[in-house]
Formats: sequence, C-alpha cells, structure tokens
Amino acid sequence: MAVILVSPAWPAVLGMPIVMSMMMHTKNAASGPETSGLPLAGLRVIEFTHMVMGPTCGMVLADLGAEVIKVEPLAGDSTRQLLGSGAGFYPLFNRNKLSLSLDVKDPRGLEIVLKLVAGADVFSENFKSGTMERLGLGYEALSRLNERLIYVSHKGFLPGPYEHRTALDEVVQMMGGLAYMTGRPGDPLRAGSSVNDIMGGMFGAIGALAALQQRHQTGRGQQVQSSLFENNIFLVAQHMMQFAVTGKPAAPMPERISPWGIYDVFTVAGGEQIFLAVVGDTQWATFCQAFDFGDLQADERLLTNNLRVLAREWLIPELRRRLLPRAAAEIAAVFEAAGLPFAPITRPEQLMDDPHLLATGGLAPMTLPDGRATRVPLLPLSLDGERLGLRRDPPRLGQHSRALLRELGYADAAIEALVREGVLGVQGEAAPADLG
Repeated sequence: MAVILVSPAWPAVLGMPIVMSMMMHTKNAASGPETSGLPLAGLRVIEFTHMVMGPTCGMVLADLGAEVIKVEPLAGDSTRQLLGSGAGFYPLFNRNKLSLSLDVKDPRGLEIVLKLVAGADVFSENFKSGTMERLGLGYEALSRLNERLIYVSHKGFLPGPYEHRTALDEVVQMMGGLAYMTGRPGDPLRAGSSVNDIMGGMFGAIGALAALQQRHQTGRGQQVQSSLFENNIFLVAQHMMQFAVTGKPAAPMPERISPWGIYDVFTVAGGEQIFLAVVGDTQWATFCQAFDFGDLQADERLLTNNLRVLAREWLIPELRRRLLPRAAAEIAAVFEAAGLPFAPITRPEQLMDDPHLLATGGLAPMTLPDGRATRVPLLPLSLDGERLGLRRDPPRLGQHSRALLRELGYADAAIEALVREGVLGVQGEAAPADLG
C-alpha cells in the first residue's frame, strides 16, 4: 500500500480534463531501500502535509515500511526553512519519505497527483477545512476515483462549533487545560514539546491502520479524522475524571497533592539537580537503609505512604537538608544499586550521546538535506526484537520527482518539458517561487 501526503494551500484547478491511471503500485526506481520485511511494505501513501501533525502521521507509516510520497510546492515545504524551535521539524518528521515537487495550480500538476491517488492506499492532509475540497482533492472526489482509498485529515478540531477556528498546539494547550495543569497557579505554561501535534499525527496513523484493517473486510476505504483539540482533551482526561471521582478540581501539577511521599526534584552538591521517587512502603524502607536514615524509618509519623504524603510539609525540607551535601552522581549510584526510581535532569542535546540510546540502537545515523551528518531518535518500539530504522534520509526538494513520473509512464522528454515549464521541481534546479 502507499500513502500520499500533500503540501498546503494549493489553489483550486477547475474544469480541466483529467487523465487517470488505475495501475496498482509496484516496486519502482523511486522505492529505494528494500521494505519487504516491514509490516506496511507494499502500501503507498500520498501526503499533502506540513509542520508537525500531518508529517508525524506519514513518518510513522513510513517507518513501518509504507512508501510515503510527500507532495511539495515548487518552493518546498515551508518547514524546511524554519528557525529556532522549528529547525528540527523537517528532518525529524520527513525521514523515510520521497519528495515530489509540483505546481498543482497547473492542470498538468494536478493530473500527476490524481494519477498517483488512483493507485494509492492512503491520502493524508492537514489543511484548514474546505481547502482540499476547493482544490478538487477532497474526500468525496478522491473516493470516487479510488474507492479503496483511506483519506486521513488532520485538523485543529473535529467537526463542530470550533471547526472554523485556526488551531495550533499552543492554542489547544491553553484552551484545553494542559497549560493550566503544567504551569504554576496564575502562570499557564505550554508543555516543552509539540505534544498535541505529535500525538495527533500518531492517532491519524492509528486511524489509518484501523481503516486499512477494515478494508480487508469491506473492500472499501473511508475517511479518518484526527484533531489537536480532541487530542489535548484526551491528555487531560485523567484530571477531568479526578474531578468526577473526587468532586474537587485538579490543582496544577506544581501545586498538586502528590500521591507519593517522595516524588521531587532535589538540588544537591554543586547546584546539580536530580529527581528522586520513593513510591511505596518497601521502597521507603530500602531508601532509609541505603542512606542510613534509621530515625526516619522508625518515625511513626512516616510508617505508610499516605502518612508520608501528609507529612510532606516538613519531610521534604528535611530530606533536602540531608541530601544537599551529596553529589548527584553519588545519590544516583545509591538509587540504582537499590532499585529505586531516579533521573538526572537532562537537556535534549545531551541525549545525542546517551549511552542507553547508543547501545540499543535508539539513535540512527542521518544525513541532513544540507549534507551534514547527525543522529535521529527512532520510534519508541521494537518489532520481533528489531528497531524500525532509517532507510531513507529526509529528502531533498523534488529528489524523487523524475523517478515517480517515470513510474507513472511519463517519457523522459515529457518530464523535461514539465521541468522547463515550471510544473515539476527536481533537486538541483531552481524552482519558480510558489505564488499560492
């Protein structure tokens, strides 16, 4: 099967003749590295996406072995050029994909997309409601062309009163209670990652896999919808249900009543910090013995976890005082030897050299589109003991345009004419600025 993802904001092209190709997908020059041992090998996905949510869906399917064709405007996906916290979007979420650069405002460009869709398994998009319909690439139109097609839409909101709004990860974190729960009272704070975008893309992939399984029974595709806002609600559902059970509103995480007696970040020798947790009575005994805190172990006010929770107001300051002279590495060694939960406070860039990730294959070598070498985290799962690796570096703009058109039956002369006339973009050749 194949998945096709399409980049944003293509103006509608109406009233043109459309030449269809219903040939089934077979291995071709664009397919590149062998995928036969992967669960989604043989699937083709067409992707019209940008930013994080839609590309995440395609990345998951590509990592699992699907051939994912990322359709980009001639100027390229705008995330290729983002600065700051967006600089990692393109290389992370577009690995294992093919790049086809097209002007779909031109009828010949749209015809290429429709030929691909005719033989595809999945079509994925993440534009505002109505955009794809205006282009002639909405679900109803494409499902008439290919009744087996799974059409995945990644939106800000599922259909309803909010669906007209423009959503971003931070918007839904604020309106969906997550920023309130993350920050301190009066200081809402977004989570330190694009959690809704990434999870929303994952749920899009889950929905696509469910629809593909159902297609085995019905022979027909269907539309799948995933959204940022509803994803965020799922993330805070535990706090909603806490209120339902207790009748008391959940306090922001920094002010919450912890269910555990010790579950805190401690500042220790040299100003270093370390997270320590002691979450049960057996662990409490182990902790006290490991640090020779016999007086605390014998204190009747601390005999059970619930008593320690009630004693946190004085217990935690006392533990901070006792642990302050010790080095973080010394405390970590004691916790590890005793089997107690702990964690260093790590910055993201330090994880590039994490010994566990390096030893277990959790980081794969990658070449960035500009030629620099780096490492990239893989999906957090293994199948039959094997990690899902990097088969293809994030593509250069239009890197696979020629090979994909040859697969569709275009002669080389016709391909070169499309390049000359600004319909098809290929790597290494200047592309006209996208005016859409």
